[in-house]
Amino acid sequence: MFLTLKERINNLCDYTYNFTWQNNKIRPDSVIPSQAGTNYTYSDLVYELKNGKEVYITGNAGKGLGYSMGVDLKHFGGTGTVEKAGKIFIEGNVSSEMGMGMAAGLIYVKGKMDEPLGNVVEVVSDEQGYRKFRSITDILRQGMGKDMLIKNNYDTQKNQLVLDDGIMRGTIAARCDRDFLVTVEGNVYNGCGLLMQKGTIHVTGDAGMNTGAHLDGGLIVVEGTTGEFAGAYMKKGTIILNEAKGYAGANMKDGVILSKNKVKVSNPVEELEMSQEDANTIRKQLGIGHVEAMSYHKYGIVKERLVRMRDGSVVVRRVGE
Repeated sequence: MFLTLKERINNLCDYTYNFTWQNNKIRPDSVIPSQAGTNYTYSDLVYELKNGKEVYITGNAGKGLGYSMGVDLKHFGGTGTVEKAGKIFIEGNVSSEMGMGMAAGLIYVKGKMDEPLGNVVEVVSDEQGYRKFRSITDILRQGMGKDMLIKNNYDTQKNQLVLDDGIMRGTIAARCDRDFLVTVEGNVYNGCGLLMQKGTIHVTGDAGMNTGAHLDGGLIVVEGTTGEFAGAYMKKGTIILNEAKGYAGANMKDGVILSKNKVKVSNPVEELEMSQEDANTIRKQLGIGHVEAMSYHKYGIVKERLVRMRDGSVVVRRVGE
């Protein structure tokens, strides 16, 4: 499929259609504006990629290129799992947030890209004149194969990826369901570990909004400051923080947030008593002493409470019963 643009257009090849199509901002069946000689809709591009084919775009792509590419989204009746995807070729520049939430497929770019990027990392290109980008999640799930990283480092034996190229990225390891370690030397953008099920992400700097949002397992460590809504809709897993802006754990279902400094939470999230196991996890990840680890604050959902009966006895009752 070949598409030529007369001006920059956002949300091309965006599997989510910006999640605003019901409000008529972007509808899947809407014709992409400013085309030259074609009449493709936003969904035409997505279906082409879902069928493992190639989309060639001449012109400048806007924000959100390839958003959630390679995901069978539940929002549209899918399974929510990773699926195969095709390739995007951009002969032009790309605005920020390219590959946010991207779990499979390839993006080739001939021009410049604005930061922050999404869940992608550059590998040596097999197409002359193009830079090649691959999903971090895909690498963690499938390995490098014949690809070679440009900067950064991947240890095949340890299944460990070190991101130290100074590029700001968001949604790192989104939806990953394999054991791994991703170490980020520096800061990350929004949505780090979004919908992650297994593995560990260790950020030595700051993290943006929605860190660990919808986390369904694994561990996220942020040594710096974390943005608003850390652990929102969290189902499982652990987040270790230094401190967090705004509220953490909004609509949290399960899991644990461990923070050096107190964070704001709202019902049903409460501050819980630290355990030896919690302290051991913190010590292992941060290399600090036992006393300092035990001084952290633990947040989660209270599942059971002690209830004193009329006869003076005490019973354990599950919350909600």
